[in-house]
Parts: sequence; structure tokens; C-alpha cells
Amino acid sequence: MVVTRNFAVRTSAALAFALASAFSPLMVSAQTPTATPPASTNTSQSPQTTTPASQPAAAPAAGQATPGLQPAQDQPTTGGADGAQYTIKAFVPEVYQVFTVTDSKGRFVTGLHQQDFGLLDDGKKPASVKSFTQQANLPLRIGILLDTSNSIRSRFQFEQQATTEFLLQVLRPKQDAAFVLGFDVRVELAQDYTNSIDKLSTAIEKLRPGGGTAFFDAIYTTCRDQMLTVKSNDTIRKAIIVVSDGEDNYSRTYEQDAIKECQRADTLVYTISTNISPSRTKGDDVLQRLSEATGGRTFFPTKIEDVAKGFRDIEEELRSQYSLRYVPADLKQDGAFRTIYLTTLDQRYHVRTRKGYFAPRPPQ
Repeated sequence: MVVTRNFAVRTSAALAFALASAFSPLMVSAQTPTATPPASTNTSQSPQTTTPASQPAAAPAAGQATPGLQPAQDQPTTGGADGAQYTIKAFVPEVYQVFTVTDSKGRFVTGLHQQDFGLLDDGKKPASVKSFTQQANLPLRIGILLDTSNSIRSRFQFEQQATTEFLLQVLRPKQDAAFVLGFDVRVELAQDYTNSIDKLSTAIEKLRPGGGTAFFDAIYTTCRDQMLTVKSNDTIRKAIIVVSDGEDNYSRTYEQDAIKECQRADTLVYTISTNISPSRTKGDDVLQRLSEATGGRTFFPTKIEDVAKGFRDIEEELRSQYSLRYVPADLKQDGAFRTIYLTTLDQRYHVRTRKGYFAPRPPQ
């Protein structure tokens, strides 16, 4: 998943009619044979709302699965004339899209159906829709990124406590995993993937603030080293949660490179600002651009105690999302960025999702 931001779509009556026409394949393809959904899928029957409690970006390596797309599938091996076995690889251009729907008051909307949405991929209707589900229990792979620079020293202890409480609430044994990373002028992986709360909380407690801030380096390396490398035979949801003021005075990586790497890693980015002053800063704008580009969300606490509320809202959102798997039209293996425009036909609701994905590159 790519860039996140609170993405509200409003349409006029005329535009809604145009969307209904343009997106008709998405609606009528509900009868298309669907891929087997995860056993944990839970689809409600009626709509309802619930109230929320620089270095250049590296291209995917040859043979590496491209984020947001299903990788090439091995076909049954066949024997040659000499008795040797050959494996045929077929490119399967399926895109997996996770998104959230909210009403005008920001409450999550569940129980919607495939025909309630319209989709354009790179300006075109999808060739077919394979599955549409409401996902509440997908396995999670979560990264916690804590800013340990001098600028957040006075608030750091509370942030540590709020982070530990979040992990206690959200991680499920044998199903989810998380890692902890701290960053100032350097990036420190304090604890790699685990579902042990004891190991994660110990890693959080050991982090100490000090030094400048290499914010973009931290985002880039996290998505490259921790998210792009995740391998699973099951459908999983990847997200990183960044607690920071968004300021950067030490990175070699540029903002756009960090965003693109998150998009390649198909990772939602949620950001919680540590700026509790009444005015927005440049760092706050950076946090919001990062979240909006990847389909995540930014939280701006007005007091330090609201950091914990931001974590609770993220927990609820991760359990209140939809997923859509479809085959895009005219997909080329050229490594280009393809835009996604997803909306509800009901003007009362807003969709928040990533803005696009990178097409795969041709095999080497």
C-alpha cells in the first residue's frame, strides 16, 4: 500500500451518475467467480456506522513480488523430451486494495457491498473484480517507529507507555507480529518481528532520546528492510505507526523517495504528531503527506494524553477495513506508477485508500 491521507471524495449528482456509468464493471462483476477469501473474513449484511472508541529509491529486484500485485504463479511442471522437468511461470496481474470508509463525522462505516463502490485504475475500469470482502481479522505485520531525537525528550516517556499499551491491545498470539525501531541521527532496530509483548515492551523501554532527526531515512529503510521482505502465503495487512514531530535535519533520503518505498512495500503509514502546540508546523504537513500517500491517517493530539487516543483509533481502523482484489485493464510490466481512484456512490461516505501502486518490471 502506498501513501496515506484523510482522503474525502465528494461528488455532485451529475458526477455520481458519471461514476455509476464508468464503474459499472465493478458493480456487475459481483457474479464473477471469486478467489477463496481468508477464513477470518466477516461481511455484514446491512450498512451501519460505528463510532471510533537522499538516495534514490531502489527498484524491485528481479523476481521480487511487486507490492499490491500478486506475484507470478508457478504452473505444474511438464517433462521435456529428454525427461527433464520445466516450470512455467505466468504473470498474474491482480491488485489487492485495502481501504476504509467513514461518514461525515469520521465514524467507520461497515456493511457496504461491492456495488456501492466505483473504481478507476490508471484512469480505466478494471478488467474484472475477483473478490470484495470486509476484513476485520487479517494477520497484521506492524512496525512501531519512535522518534528518539532531542525535540521530543519531554514527551518520550508517555509515548513509550502509550505504544506498549497499543501493542498489548492489538497483537494476537500466533497471528500478528510487530517490530520496534527508534530513530534520531541513526536508525536502530530495537526488536525485530515478534509477537512477544515482553520483548517488544523491553525494546521500547530501552530506547533513549538524543541527537538530531533522520526522519526520511527511517521511513525509507523500514519499508525497504522490514516491509518489502515480509513473506507470507496468506493475505496480511502491513502498517507502520510513526510517532514523531515530522522534522528532519539529518536524512540523505528525500521525502518522495521515502513515500515511494512505502508504496512499493504496500504498507499503510499512520502518523501521530508529537506537536501539541495550537499551530501546525512543516513537520505536521510532512506527516500528513506521508499518510495520505499510503492510505493511512494522521493524528494531531492537542495534549500529550491524546497520543494514546491516536493509538486506539488506529487499532479500531485496522479492524474496520474493506479489501478488493481485481485485475486492472491494460497493465504493462513497465515499473510505472498507476493511480487508483476509489469512491462510494453514496455522497455521505468518504473513502481513504492509497493513491496508487507501481506496476511490476519485466523479468530479467
